Amino acid sequence: MQIEKADLKDINELVQMRIEYLTEDYGGLTDSQAEKIRNQLPEYYNNHLNKDLFVYVMKSEKIISCCFLLVSEKPANPSFINGRTGTVMNVYTRPDFRRKGIAKKIMEFLISDAKKMKLDFIELKSTDNGYNLYKSVGFEDVFSKYHNMKIIF
Repeated sequence: MQIEKADLKDINELVQMRIEYLTEDYGGLTDSQAEKIRNQLPEYYNNHLNKDLFVYVMKSEKIISCCFLLVSEKPANPSFINGRTGTVMNVYTRPDFRRKGIAKKIMEFLISDAKKMKLDFIELKSTDNGYNLYKSVGFEDVFSKYHNMKIIF
């Protein structure tokens, strides 16, 4: 099994992996939510895959584990002097393949790739289950003078 970047031929499997991830992360999806997400994702992946969204996967006969790196470009400041940052999302390994170091290997590959892209940093939001994995590959807790805020429409 080898780590690789997903491409357009992997879209159907990426949709399924995202649904599995969201179902587990949210404790379930309604049929309506799942349908809307399934309908939105193929176009999203077509428009963004390997442009500003990089999906790292490990395959057996099908994808067994994945993680997403969403790259953003912003006006530079002292915190991101190159103006390019990354957000890690959707780190997911199918249940039968967990606790074998697969997610760690994929994260190490992603981090190496992010350095080659000259990103200033990569960030993520961790669940309690993923916290030790992310610490083991070098992520640190971030404390900020800023408040994390949003408006939901």
